[in-house]
Amino acid sequence: METLESELTCPICLELFEDPLLLPCAHSLCFNCAHRILVSHCATNESVESITAFQCPTCRHVITLSQRGLDGLKRNVTLQNIIDRFQKASVSGPNSPSETRRERAFDANTMTSAEKVLCQFCDQDPAQDAVKTCVTCEVSYCDECLKATHPNKKPFTGHRLIEPIPDSHIRGLMCLEHEDEKQNLESNLTNLIKRNTELETLLAKLIQTCQHVEVNASRQEAKLTEECDLLIEIIQQRRQIIGTKIKEGKVMRLRKLAQQIANCKQCIERSASLISQAEHSLKENDHARFLQTAKNITERVSMATASSQVLIPEINLNDTFDTFALDFSREKKLLECLDYLTAPNPPTIREELCTASYDTITVHWTSDDEFSVVSYELQYTIFTGQANVVKLHHV
Repeated sequence: METLESELTCPICLELFEDPLLLPCAHSLCFNCAHRILVSHCATNESVESITAFQCPTCRHVITLSQRGLDGLKRNVTLQNIIDRFQKASVSGPNSPSETRRERAFDANTMTSAEKVLCQFCDQDPAQDAVKTCVTCEVSYCDECLKATHPNKKPFTGHRLIEPIPDSHIRGLMCLEHEDEKQNLESNLTNLIKRNTELETLLAKLIQTCQHVEVNASRQEAKLTEECDLLIEIIQQRRQIIGTKIKEGKVMRLRKLAQQIANCKQCIERSASLISQAEHSLKENDHARFLQTAKNITERVSMATASSQVLIPEINLNDTFDTFALDFSREKKLLECLDYLTAPNPPTIREELCTASYDTITVHWTSDDEFSVVSYELQYTIFTGQANVVKLHHV
């Protein structure tokens, strides 16, 4: 845990990063620490906005600022999320034994039991023995002074307290920690940047793939519209041709029926005239005159009746269009099955019907795709004494 916390520590304030900035050199820095660096570069009556560059405290790389200043630098959101999760998962504070393990090891290697560290904050003479050394303040405190100067609240909770060591050892401890933290942080940041680069590459490929999907889908939709419009045009053309045939059949039937109607009307008119004369003759009271006209009218009526049977053909009252049989069931089935092309199912070999002789093989099969399959490729193997020969044959 202390190794992870050392990697998450700012090289300036020696505390966990707070609102870290991602510098172009791949190092990180607290926003407030970066602001303090700019303030330290300001001359008298000079504003922070006038500073356009500063050096990275870790690698001394010159960081050039834009017109937005520090706000123009990217926030290291990933590092901040790691710090937040570390703080939530941590069960000990910065002054826990795990935090001071390195300091105790340093103390054991560099100090002897005879050395004593006195409190540097006491007003007493002589000063009391120190119980803790604050690495952040670089001051050793006795128990009473430590409670007075480091209450349990921010920002003092972030100060690093270790076992008391002399002043000459504090700077060496801080240098060792700084180098270790620098190496660990650079290593982890390098891995993190590499991972982010890989994710950015993957993201670019995903975005490019989405664009290709959009373009290809638009092409397929245009192709579908074009093919469907072509089918509709063909159907409309066939509809017009068949409709013309139906109209021609209608005109022919109506012409024949009109001729028959005219003949019937003509016969009816002639018959009506004879009927009128016959009725008038039947009303004649003069027997002599009746006999003179009756015989003539009777002959005419008989001739008219006989001629009507000969001249008027049999009337055809068939008004159906049986000869125009429309059956689009097969075409409807094909239209209902419109879809992308798929590979047809392989045919089923009828082994019970297959035969073989010395140099002839007859293969029988059944297929559900007899209309869509033009030919099949039959692959068979000839077993010989020395080698097996594989052949292909189109059927």
